[in-house]
Amino acid sequence: MLDRAIAPLFVFLWSTGFIGARLGLPYTEPLTYLVTRYGLVIALMLLAALIFRAPWPQSRRAVLHIAVAGLLLQASYLGGVFMSIKMGLPTGLTALIVGLQPIVTALGAGWLLGEAVNRRQWLGLALGFAGLVLVVVYSRTPGFGNRWPWTALLPSLVALVGITAGTLYQKRFCPKFDLRSGAVIQFSASLLLSLPLALGTERMEIDWTGEFIFALAWSVLMLSLGAISLLNILIRRGSAVQVTRLFYLTPGVTALMGWLMFDERLAPLAVAGMGLAAWGVWLSRAPQTR
Repeated sequence: MLDRAIAPLFVFLWSTGFIGARLGLPYTEPLTYLVTRYGLVIALMLLAALIFRAPWPQSRRAVLHIAVAGLLLQASYLGGVFMSIKMGLPTGLTALIVGLQPIVTALGAGWLLGEAVNRRQWLGLALGFAGLVLVVVYSRTPGFGNRWPWTALLPSLVALVGITAGTLYQKRFCPKFDLRSGAVIQFSASLLLSLPLALGTERMEIDWTGEFIFALAWSVLMLSLGAISLLNILIRRGSAVQVTRLFYLTPGVTALMGWLMFDERLAPLAVAGMGLAAWGVWLSRAPQTR
């Protein structure tokens, strides 16, 4: 039962990450939020690693691989998502863009992991792209309350590349490591990259409201410790292709949360585009039948 619960629990927690960003970002800037989050995660996981005497990587090469995977999975992905949402991109659309990861992973897996890309996957790629175009164009329809700038798309695309590359990299070079010591390495690498950028581009100010404290606590405990640990377990147990199948479920869950909590609305054709993109992603992951 626990094994069967891992996948749906991961989908739910991962989807709440976009909502947590929307809740917390009115009170600080994106990199400041993430630097604070990284620092708290490092402190908690380092304490856990010391108390339970968690094993650490035995070579510098292993540490480097874990750190690189962390930079891609944490700094690139989270930084892109938070910046897009801060710039006004709806949470559902942000989730949809990065939710195209399974299609991109299918292409990368063929190159890095030797997994063939079949005709069905190419068809899924085309459908997913068409759905994304519909959502992007029609979510800006007047009357639906989403007047975001086109530049808000760029950080989400960076996030898409980061989460895809990070999943493939970790599966190939460091699929197995202790979750406690590994988290310290991954989040420390992300902090070392993000802190100078935050100091150079942001005011590093936080309005410590109750809503922000809740969003920060949720992102640290349920996302950085919970969802990321579940993702590492899934990567360890399955192939990169199998793991990324779950990501096509997150855009719809996130869009529903955004509608319930923030009254984020999409034009009817944008909703159809989201469904088309989800179908394309599912089709790209589905095995060939004979």
